Amino acid sequence: MASLAAMFNLKNTLKQIEDANLHEWLQKTEQPAAKALKHGDWTRWKTVLQQLPDIVPSDINLRSDCLQIGHPSDAAEEQIVLLEHLLRQLHPWRKGPYNLFGIYIDTEWRSDIKWRRFANHIQPLEDRTVLDIGCGSGYHGWRMIGEGAKTVIGVEPYLLSAVQFLAVQKYTGNYPFYFLPVGVEELPKTPLLFDTVFSLGLLYHRRSPLDHLLDLRAFLKEGGELVLETLVIEGEKGEILVPEGRYAKMRNVWFIPSPLTLESWLKRCGFNDIRLVDISKTTPDEQRSTDWMRFESLPDFLHPQNRNLTIEGLPAPMRAVFLCRKF
Repeated sequence: MASLAAMFNLKNTLKQIEDANLHEWLQKTEQPAAKALKHGDWTRWKTVLQQLPDIVPSDINLRSDCLQIGHPSDAAEEQIVLLEHLLRQLHPWRKGPYNLFGIYIDTEWRSDIKWRRFANHIQPLEDRTVLDIGCGSGYHGWRMIGEGAKTVIGVEPYLLSAVQFLAVQKYTGNYPFYFLPVGVEELPKTPLLFDTVFSLGLLYHRRSPLDHLLDLRAFLKEGGELVLETLVIEGEKGEILVPEGRYAKMRNVWFIPSPLTLESWLKRCGFNDIRLVDISKTTPDEQRSTDWMRFESLPDFLHPQNRNLTIEGLPAPMRAVFLCRKF
């Protein structure tokens, strides 16, 4: 594990990629990805990865709500105990859940709930090349593989998420799911490569949301589909919440539009066939503290006397899923 490129098997990945344009696109990300190694905890996390026991799963189910990888009987008890001990050193686990050899990783977010909101509405993923921006530790990317995606590229700049992905990938084997520990701004805008682009829970973190939407469009092939999930507020066209300080204790929330405002943004950025397929309030059933994520979570972010408001007195989190196409 001399380098991050080696850990993420970029050279091996390139050998597996038959699409010449995708091959070239990935090569351009090698230098930005190497910057992720500057994280102060990298040495400790790398040691955890190196100590993970070698266990071959008897079964892998990437279509279940809790991703199922192996069973407790696949290894000696002491190996399972060691595995859980090491996985817990990668705290906090934000997105999941996972079940590795009987070890239930109860993540902060029940990402399966979000998946079910759009899974039956999107274009079938079979044989599609997919880009998942802000992929976290890769839960949704694994679900995309489970639905038959030809190739999934996950993009996430936070190195701990990348390390968690590698820990899971050690036991899933050689699926065409490749992780880039970079931000969306580091991605090449050409050529047009992707049949489907996912941006889940990211738009409100961007200082320029329209620029983000234009970037997403730039990654899509003609006729490709965008799956966009983000915070929204109730309101008419033109209404936007711009928090003066924090929102639900988050510092980096810039713009929260009404659904009609977001629809107008998508039209302005050149998307067509725009559909709002779900709108839901976030509840503690979906986001909460667990033994695998022991920091504050949604119940701590809401107003103690009025759960329809954040702790700052702003509208409580509500999320919408939009689907649209590039023509």
